[in-house]
Amino acid sequence: MVEKPASPPSSVQVKDHIDLTEHEEKIFNCLLQVVEQFNLKTQLRVAGGWVRDKLLGDECYDIDIALDNMYGREFCEKVNEYLSASGQETQGVGVIQCNPEQSKHLETARMRLYDVWIDFVNLRAEDYSENSRIPTMKFGTAKEDADRRDLTINSLFYNINTKSVEDFTERGIADLKSGKIVTPLPPKQTFLDDPLRVLRAVRFGARFGFMLDEELKKAAADEDVRAAIADKISRERIGHEIDLMISGKQPVKAMTYIADLKLFWAVFSIPTDFEPSIPEEYDRLCVACLDLACGLLNLIGWSSFSDDQRRLCLYAALFLPFRETIYRDNKAKKIPVVNYIFRNSLKLKASDAETVISLHTATKKFVTLIPSLVSKEDIKVLEVEWKKDTIEVPIASRLRILAGLLLREIKEFWRVALLLSMQLHPVDIVSSTSFSNENFELEKRSGLFKSVENAVGALGLEKVWELKPLVNGKEIMNILQIKSGGPVVREWQQKLLEWQLAHPSGTAEECLDWMKQTQSKRARTE
Repeated sequence: MVEKPASPPSSVQVKDHIDLTEHEEKIFNCLLQVVEQFNLKTQLRVAGGWVRDKLLGDECYDIDIALDNMYGREFCEKVNEYLSASGQETQGVGVIQCNPEQSKHLETARMRLYDVWIDFVNLRAEDYSENSRIPTMKFGTAKEDADRRDLTINSLFYNINTKSVEDFTERGIADLKSGKIVTPLPPKQTFLDDPLRVLRAVRFGARFGFMLDEELKKAAADEDVRAAIADKISRERIGHEIDLMISGKQPVKAMTYIADLKLFWAVFSIPTDFEPSIPEEYDRLCVACLDLACGLLNLIGWSSFSDDQRRLCLYAALFLPFRETIYRDNKAKKIPVVNYIFRNSLKLKASDAETVISLHTATKKFVTLIPSLVSKEDIKVLEVEWKKDTIEVPIASRLRILAGLLLREIKEFWRVALLLSMQLHPVDIVSSTSFSNENFELEKRSGLFKSVENAVGALGLEKVWELKPLVNGKEIMNILQIKSGGPVVREWQQKLLEWQLAHPSGTAEECLDWMKQTQSKRARTE
């Protein structure tokens, strides 16, 4: 069941003033002292998200200060002069340069004040020439600055000098109260100026459960805007926004918006020469897989997974339909398309790509073991494609070997891989033509997850990746009477690991005896 965006909240509780914490009072008083001591005539305004969150009754530690008559770097220097003169420790100032080609139009100065990072930036206005989408920047009024921001709910200011909230778009507070995502200026121009604003609109709409304005939705799905997302924004910025959505409270709602606005392929771009071909509405299938994973996490318990496990579980679910899709690099080597999405489309960590690809591999393997792990009867046959041969042991012991090898491969993420395998067993929703709730059967899949989890516990495999070998490489070489390692030693290390998995109470001596007997038999047959 792909989640549909909810109706807008009938009324959002919005405070009529901002209550400052003691820490915020200390910071703001210090900044006012700087203005007074150097006679700067500067109006200090906290901009954007901090104001929005405080009005919603939430705490926020992301303070952006907008200055009406000087650059952030200049003001930070004055803050340090004040700190020094008053016997306080000065702070380093970092400057993030503007990059108009990537829609980063403003230089930002950053410094730490009383253990809080604060960004300082000047109010701005923009002039566009006929031949360029890159504006000429100049100091602007607070009204001009509010109008060029992404959303009305993010265009509010808190004036530190007057201790008052300022709503220069004249609809920021109204949109906050009615739960609407609206741009201050016409949405298409707002998005073409900085296409990342489309993703921010999606993120905030999902985060607060607000409705996207109809004109905004039309502009977001516009071909020019889609092209600008693909061409004009750095992939790092796109990846950062997507990461915030996936790690947020409403990842399904966010991805549903992205699919509804036909932005999926602009955001999650894939190479042109992939194989096999993918059917239409694959974006919907990806969102359906994410939806199922979230539903299972709700039933199993989000808190039973770490933050990183939850985050990568959701990415792995979103991209589960791509688990078999590959493309070829310059050397004709087959590369998973998921690797391309992480490394090229989102510019996320290489380790994220590796973990998700490993999860997809482990998920397929889990599916082959689930019937045996939950079977109430004696297993008669246990054959899997991914491990044709093991040492000769009874089938029950073979099950422990296969499950142990799988868990050692995926380590702490084995429960994530198991959760993902619930998408493919007993009914494979990835291959289904319907994304309806009937195919999800959440309760049934959640019960199956717990049964497999219990079976792994009963086999004593919970931390099997920490299992230390009973016999080391040197001892193997002594028995084989060879002087250096190599493929033969690695082969025996694998066999001895399988023996340990099959004999959880076995000793080093028993393990060595088995190896000697097996080696002796092999020598006789050869």
